[in-house]
Amino acid sequence: MTNNPADLTIADYVDAAWEMRAAGRPYLAYLLAEEAAQRTTDPATARSIRAQFPDPTAARKD
Repeated sequence: MTNNPADLTIADYVDAAWEMRAAGRPYLAYLLAEEAAQRTTDPATARSIRAQFPDPTAARKD
């Protein structure tokens, strides 16, 4: 793993998102996935990433 965030790939962010989801950290998973989606140049890939990791706070009605 790198110490420089600029060296991280889209796959690194998606992998970390899956790890955070498995660890019960859905909001952190969402943030990592959003970063991955923003870094991709393919709109279909970005939509797919976002669909897998929706914002867990969007459904809340506090």
